[in-house]
Amino acid sequence: MENPVETEEAICKGRCGESLSSVEDAIYVIGGKWKLKIIIVLQELGSVRFNELQRTIGGISARVLSNELKDLELNGFVKRVVHSEQTPVVVEYISTDYSRTLKSVIMALSEWGRTHKNNIREDVF
Repeated sequence: MENPVETEEAICKGRCGESLSSVEDAIYVIGGKWKLKIIIVLQELGSVRFNELQRTIGGISARVLSNELKDLELNGFVKRVVHSEQTPVVVEYISTDYSRTLKSVIMALSEWGRTHKNNIREDVF
């Protein structure tokens, strides 16, 4: 007969493993210094051209921004729209409906960051 404590521990380890794997996947896709910043700017401003995006974020090189946009496009967070009927050709980036599913996560992170900054200022720790 199985020990109920051992069974419960195995279930907890399984759930913990699933949670860790899910968080790892999420961080892989949206982690790093720039991806969430890009997503936030696109969600706030709507369609944005490359140079405007680079100026708004500040501190990001054109090469890094280009690579991050490609990654975000591959993962369905950003859509690249080319207006070839105009001269010169205009390229804009917009957030997708899928990227807007991160809105609650971004808001929670923002609130947590604000609280954490206040705790540090007040030397709560």
